[in-house]
Amino acid sequence: MPRSSATQHELNRVELLAGLPGQTLAQLAKRMEREEVAPGTVLVREGEPGDRFYVLFAGMLAVSQAGFGGRNVLRPGDYFGEVALAMDVPRTATVSAITPAVVASCDRETFDEFIRPLFADDD
Repeated sequence: MPRSSATQHELNRVELLAGLPGQTLAQLAKRMEREEVAPGTVLVREGEPGDRFYVLFAGMLAVSQAGFGGRNVLRPGDYFGEVALAMDVPRTATVSAITPAVVASCDRETFDEFIRPLFADDD
């Protein structure tokens, strides 16, 4: 499947990132890998080590956790994967595509530099 960089416009539609200055968003976009995924594709699997942070641009993803009934649905503008990176724990849920979807992800280094500080503001 074709992979490319995310665009600043796409990232600006993610509420978490929308407050970043344009210059920062542009830098982050270059470092985020955009990917189209088919329905049924598992993006992260519960219990596995986590090394990427994801944002959802299009489509719907299911979030399921072993031992919990039901599942949450992620929609465009949502993000996932931050818990494993921020807390350095294994993946806390399995996330898979319900529909064709477009996601962008970044590695731990990029997450630490650009995104982790956004969570620190909540203290």
